[in-house]
Amino acid sequence: MEKKSMFIEQSFTGNKSGDMNKNFDDDGREKRTGTWMTGSAHIITAVIGSGVLSLAWAIAQLGWVAGPAVLMAFSFITYFTSTMLADCYRSPDPVTGKRNYTYMEVVRSYLGGRKVMLCGLAQYGNLIGITIGYTITASISMVAVKRSNCFHENGHNVKCSTSNTPFMIIFACIQIVLSQIPNFHDLSWLSILAAVMSFSYASIGVGLSIAKVAGGGVHARTALTGVTVGVDVTGSEKVWRTFQAVGDIAFAYAYSTVLIEIQDTLKASPPSENKAMKRASLVGVSTTTFFYMLCGCVGYAAFGNNAPGNFLTGFGFYEPFWLIDFANVCIAVHLVGAYQVFCQPIFQFVESQSAKRWPDNKFITGEYKMNVPCGGDFGISLFRLVWRTSYVVVTAVVAMIFPFFNDFLGLIGAASFWPLTVYFPIEMHIAQKKMKKFSFTWTWLKILSWACFLVSLVAAAGSVQGLIQSLKDFKPFQAPE
Repeated sequence: MEKKSMFIEQSFTGNKSGDMNKNFDDDGREKRTGTWMTGSAHIITAVIGSGVLSLAWAIAQLGWVAGPAVLMAFSFITYFTSTMLADCYRSPDPVTGKRNYTYMEVVRSYLGGRKVMLCGLAQYGNLIGITIGYTITASISMVAVKRSNCFHENGHNVKCSTSNTPFMIIFACIQIVLSQIPNFHDLSWLSILAAVMSFSYASIGVGLSIAKVAGGGVHARTALTGVTVGVDVTGSEKVWRTFQAVGDIAFAYAYSTVLIEIQDTLKASPPSENKAMKRASLVGVSTTTFFYMLCGCVGYAAFGNNAPGNFLTGFGFYEPFWLIDFANVCIAVHLVGAYQVFCQPIFQFVESQSAKRWPDNKFITGEYKMNVPCGGDFGISLFRLVWRTSYVVVTAVVAMIFPFFNDFLGLIGAASFWPLTVYFPIEMHIAQKKMKKFSFTWTWLKILSWACFLVSLVAAAGSVQGLIQSLKDFKPFQAPE
């Protein structure tokens, strides 16, 4: 058992065997109490980002036929591969085997070799990128509230420019406090709050879109194949935008980077962790697909081929301004929780590796009990305080220097989507089931993997083109208008 804290060690010596079995799981760690409901909340928090509001733009690039079809295809692929990954949490048996606490440990148990290093690079590179991207996105939503009030008071044609740097600092200060929460196990309340916020702003976006469609007037121009070459875009722009739209939809579902860490919060029985995780994945993916379809299709119907990248922060709507403000506040609150869901695996990886390397260092392994009013006992670690605070500060500084980082995040997502969401789950499933080469199931699983690899390449190409364009238009410390 890891040497985690002073008071945990005392509980071993001070309790009887029966109490130990009651308070601790089969691996000696504190009893897990998560259920499929808390798992679903974590998934929804991780998956439904503010990017849901950009799906109208993605559908506009693909059209009424390909847009919804691509959405459904990737929802199925994501759920299918997540069920495989859920069965790999324990090894070799999915119910009674040894627990694997991280994605890297799962890959090490089933595949080993250099693939473990590849998994680590893809997973933690993606997680770091997402936390920086969320810092930028949250600040854009906060800026949108200020700009919304400016437009309401001065008219829609006024240039209401606001720096997003102060809002990044505010977001970072909040994250410094929340980052002291020891692990995923204690984050259920934050994920549930964030999930409620995501439902709120997605519902507001859908409601405003429906009101715009039902309001009459000039109807937005839509098409079965999306934006029209020669009218809306050039031929080359159509190709690049299609690539970007497919990539946006594929990565909108990706939560494999934190699936194992979420599953490690679930109680063992009943049902077993893998069954509970599959149920959580089904609820999470079904819920997100429903909202994605609504936001994407209704948003496209409202704005047509001129759909903005984000119709709340990009001001597809100006009125009612107070509702736009509330929706953007919901986005910011949701990203506060989503940031924690994605940074906790990074925190725990560094802390566990440090504890293994320096097991006798009190600064790293020591933990002190502090009584928090209305919150009970809370463990404080000096190493956790310094390391996690430093991480949040660095991500905030990077976000301030490179506010176009969201475009780079698309490239990171393209590089990590195939290995983390498709390749590793399929390869580990094949190894777990001991499938014969060139058997029917083996063959079609490999075809699926290679098809998704091509999608990643296409999305990467689109992301590179978008990044080049953003670099050309880059203005330091300028909030997007």
